[in-house]
Amino acid sequence: MCLSIPGKLIEITNQLDDVFRTGKVSFDGILKEVSLTLVPEANVGDYVMVHVGAAISIIDEAEATKTFDLLKQLGKLHDLDIAEGD
Repeated sequence: MCLSIPGKLIEITNQLDDVFRTGKVSFDGILKEVSLTLVPEANVGDYVMVHVGAAISIIDEAEATKTFDLLKQLGKLHDLDIAEGD
């Protein structure tokens, strides 16, 4: 089963144009570089759902918190720490 994980967009790190961008996303303090190509409307401070390194949708903070807390309870977040240098 594949999961998408909610995170907060902290910074736009690279921008070729309005569509092809990457950004730094925080997953409860773990920072990852993420493609923002599928969510060109995403802004710093937005919460995004991330699947295999790409933000696939924007969600509100309440939904992000609820989803992230559930994933923590299920013990499904251990893989985020493994490749922290990514």
